[in-house]
This record gives sequence, structure tokens and C-alpha cells, in this order.
Amino acid sequence: MAAMRKNNRLQSYLIITICYIAAALLGILVFHTSSFAPWLSLLIADLVATIFIWVTSQLLRNASVYDPYWSVQPPIILALTMLFLGSPDLGSILLVIVVAFWGARLSANWMITFPGLHHQDWRYSLLEKKSKRFFPFVNLFGIQIMPTLIVYACLLPGFYYILRGGRVNAGTIIGLVLIIGGAVLELAADKQMHTFRQQRADRTQLLRSGLWRASRHPNYLGEITVWWGVYLVMLSVYPDLWMLGIGALANTCLFLFISIPMAEKHLATYKEGYQAYLQETRMLFPFPKRRNR
Repeated sequence: MAAMRKNNRLQSYLIITICYIAAALLGILVFHTSSFAPWLSLLIADLVATIFIWVTSQLLRNASVYDPYWSVQPPIILALTMLFLGSPDLGSILLVIVVAFWGARLSANWMITFPGLHHQDWRYSLLEKKSKRFFPFVNLFGIQIMPTLIVYACLLPGFYYILRGGRVNAGTIIGLVLIIGGAVLELAADKQMHTFRQQRADRTQLLRSGLWRASRHPNYLGEITVWWGVYLVMLSVYPDLWMLGIGALANTCLFLFISIPMAEKHLATYKEGYQAYLQETRMLFPFPKRRNR
């Protein structure tokens, strides 16, 4: 049985990898044949690649096929931008490296937690149950296109930073440190959660040690920090593009008003002592709450 599950995972990884290579090649083709402004050409290529992944998710009957897109898209776009549209200056190279580190870590976490194409994320299954025959449209616009647009908006500051020339100053260094810090925070939080899940006796137990003792969602805090870091890298050199902070803001709102409430509502249905955890632990920032005496 264990061998069968392992083979299923390997086959799933292979299928998804092929799908993403095809989506990337299609996106590159669309971008290079487009005659629009760079930001619009990138958006169109990004949406075309997303629609391709949506089609594969429909054929495979699993919306979780989209999950790696969040971490695969940014490093590829920034690296290709530096190689073909910008130049390999110090700032651009550093930005590509730190975003690639973030993407590799997030992709590795997905690989560890994804059991195979026989499994679909519980959130998507819940949406499928509620929307029924309209789920293909929910999958396309809610699960895939909306996150693609948010990540695109988050990535746009980095895209223009490389496109215009990646100069470096004190603000740039702070932004790069924020990206690395956010990625390391996610790495530590996920490692603690993986270890806990391997050691726990049953799924009703609640992790209340390490980063999770002082923050209910330290991994989400890391993700939010990464994209504000990318924005700061760009803002430190090109303050005239301040309006591109809309992407980091939208990403923050996505976690605060959709991802976190949805996750906490689900966790409250089976985690012992979760209401007390909500009252005693901050949502994001890992600072202990003061106890009332």
C-alpha cells in the first residue's frame, strides 16, 4: 500500500511538472508575440498560462493542480525579465535569488504536503460541494484567476525594478532582508508544523509551541512580509511607482479577510481548545498577549 501511494505521488508530480512546463512555454510564446506595453503583455501571458492550468485541472478533475502556480510563477517571470528585458546588475541578481529561494521553499512545502492527484484541497472540495455544477467557473475565476491577478500585482514592482535597472541602496537592502526573513519565517513555521503532524497522536491536537505559541498563522505572516519586501526593493529606487503597492496590499487583504477566516472556521470544527487559542494568541505577529490578572 505504501509503495502504491509513493508511485501515485511520483506520477502526480510528473504529470503536474509536464503541465507547468507546457504552461510556461505557452506564456513565454504569448509574451514574445504580444505588441502591447510590457506590463500588459505580461498580464495576458500570465492569464493564458493560468487558463491552460485550469484546463488541465478540469481534465484531471482536481483544482489542486493550480497550487504550485503561486510559487512557480514569480521566480520564472523575474529570471526571464532579467535575462531578456533587463540586465544582470547586482540588484536584479539579488532580487531573483531571494525570490527563487522563497519559491523553492514554498514549492518544496507543497511537494511534502501534496499526497497525489487523488487528493484535492479541502477548501476546493468545500467550494465544489457548494457550487455543484458551477464549480468549473468557481475554479477558474475564484481559485485560479483571482490568485494569479494578486500574485501578478505583487510581482509587478519586482518586474519594473529589473526592467528599469536594479540599483541598490539602503532601502533596497532592507527590502531584500524582508524577503529572506519572510521566507525563513515560513520555513521555520512549516517545519514545526510538519514535525508536529508526524508526532501527534490524533488530528484534534493543537500545535501551541515554537512560533505557533505566539502566532496563529506565522507562515501567513511570512508570506505577507515577502511581498512587502519586494515592493520596498522597487520603492527604494523608483518612488514614482508607489502605486504598485496595491499588489502587496491586496495580498495582505486576501489573507486577512479570506484565507485566515476560512482556515480558522475549519479548524474550530475539530481542534480541541481552539476558542481558547483564539483568545490567547495573536493572529499574525508572534508577540505574546498580555494575560489579564
